[in-house]
Amino acid sequence: MFPEDRVLVAVMPYPRDLEIARDQHWYRVPVKYAPSGIHAEYIAFYFTKAFGEELRWAIHYYARRTGHELVRRVDLLPDEPNHPRAQDQYYKLQLGTLRGKNPPIVSNRYRRITFIQTSWECFNRATEMHDLVLKPGPAHEMR
Repeated sequence: MFPEDRVLVAVMPYPRDLEIARDQHWYRVPVKYAPSGIHAEYIAFYFTKAFGEELRWAIHYYARRTGHELVRRVDLLPDEPNHPRAQDQYYKLQLGTLRGKNPPIVSNRYRRITFIQTSWECFNRATEMHDLVLKPGPAHEMR
């Protein structure tokens, strides 16, 4: 882990998605909404209200991105063949083992987050979501 490594913070909408990331080691991103930071070295997960009072609106886990591939949603989730986006293209981000972020990075107020691009240095120091914002300058430019 280097200070300049890239971290992509992505929304973790439902507990089922966390189970997939933990047990099957992948996370999906719709191609049409994919940020430029899809090639980040690490992916961190921002939990929604679906995780309940204790966990919501915070980053509790992250993982190293070990690769990615382009697939249809139906290939990722074959038990949902009639989903409205079943034929849409997704990036399947392959992940290493999930690691706990201790203490978690919290949001002191509700924030609607899809993706945030930051550096390992900012991620490692952050205690609140606004700490993830990169300061302009060569030391924090995303590759």
